[in-house]
Amino acid sequence: MKFERASGVLLHPTSLPGPYGIGDLGPAAYRWVDWLSGTGCKLWQVLPLGPTGYGDSPYQCFSAFAGNPYLISPEYLLKDNLLHPNDLSEKLDFDPQRVDFGALIPWKLNLLERAFIRFSSDTGTIHSEFDSFCAENTSWLEDYALFMAIKEAHGGGSWERWPDSLRKRDPAAMDEARKTFSSSILRFTFYQFAFFHQWNALRVYAHQKGLLIVGDIPIFVASDSSDVWSHPDLFFLDADLKPTVVAGVPPDYFSPTGQLWGNPLYRWDVHKFTGYKWWLERLRSILKLVDILRIDHFRGFAGYWEIPAGNPTAEIGRWVPGPGADFFTAVRANLGADLPIIAEDLGVITPDVTALRDQFALPGMKVLQFGFSGPDNPFLPHSYPHNCVVYTGTHDNDTACGWYASAPENEKDFACRYLKIDGSDFAWDLIHASWSSTAVFAVAPLQDFLVLGTEARFNYPSRLGGNWEWRMTDTALSNLLQGRIKELNWLYQR
Repeated sequence: MKFERASGVLLHPTSLPGPYGIGDLGPAAYRWVDWLSGTGCKLWQVLPLGPTGYGDSPYQCFSAFAGNPYLISPEYLLKDNLLHPNDLSEKLDFDPQRVDFGALIPWKLNLLERAFIRFSSDTGTIHSEFDSFCAENTSWLEDYALFMAIKEAHGGGSWERWPDSLRKRDPAAMDEARKTFSSSILRFTFYQFAFFHQWNALRVYAHQKGLLIVGDIPIFVASDSSDVWSHPDLFFLDADLKPTVVAGVPPDYFSPTGQLWGNPLYRWDVHKFTGYKWWLERLRSILKLVDILRIDHFRGFAGYWEIPAGNPTAEIGRWVPGPGADFFTAVRANLGADLPIIAEDLGVITPDVTALRDQFALPGMKVLQFGFSGPDNPFLPHSYPHNCVVYTGTHDNDTACGWYASAPENEKDFACRYLKIDGSDFAWDLIHASWSSTAVFAVAPLQDFLVLGTEARFNYPSRLGGNWEWRMTDTALSNLLQGRIKELNWLYQR
């Protein structure tokens, strides 16, 4: 797709302020859209919006299609008469600057269940909207709600530990589960209705304010997901439905044992035989929620690192060809020639990955934080092609200030020489360099605009726990900051 020069801010909705323990799709989200629109930015970039599972990561979701119920706004449930004011009088004393998932999740689920009870006793027009939502999403919604109901009945454990009849979807067991858990199935369906109802309204409002939403999907899905459970034929699983090979990346300079992600790998031959039906449904679904889509680990479409299941690290594996151009040709034939896709092409990039990206004119990514090893580094602005997206950093990086505080002295010295700075305002110096570049899009995490240090880092890829927690304060979005960004967008015609 031919993009026009623009800029944006990376901020996941969980990081919005508010009194209910986590950023949500309520009034603070609308205030954020108003403020961002006032900066002259045209893009709001978010992380995957699915229901988070292991480690609270938006990249490990229980479904590639569903929405995250923790993002549902209590205030808008109240406005829709799905909660009583008394329901919101018992909120915990949440930390306004961190998401405490351990405390939040049971509280939020209890609140959502109260909303479901009121919904069940209501006979208004909302039920016709609910019925329409269910009819429009039958391809994934029924399996997802059943999956979540059975998971709940088994203490939240992975489907790999369910009884064989449920794991292997024995028809009689499935019929019995639908009867036994009918109320829970309806409840989980309602949660999805509430999420999509609120998100779609917010997206319409963002469009009215001149903003496009940049979404994100990981190429692989979580092992503990309704997708793998309901479509085992699409993945490399053995007769007992256990993965035979899993995803990751091989050892490199940053990780001597590689990264063992553990996601099951696709049987691309089966996907091709179906005309990539599941993938096309996935892309259509997410493009109803966002306007532009970043595909995480794009290189996996050209070739991916296959690790034998059970290996303790990613050191032993092999490169296996992905579906390549055949996949994107099918996507283009079904979704249109102008694919609104950004290719996350970071990491070990070989010529076949570059060729695949360029064959379909997809913009790749440049992370300026990675650029300061020397003048021949491809992440430096003087080497950017027009068709790319530059980031000061991503959700997986330290903040700009955090990077500068901990970077090797030789990289800090080169950064100051290259940018002609003294390092005293490093975050904004990176922003200026990104915005002034030829890259079609320039994006920075809100933390960099706020000049925050490592304490505001969103994710440590190698750390278990303590990720995805950062939230901005109620007073973070000032008129002064808005004006400063607006001037930047005017100066560099974004």
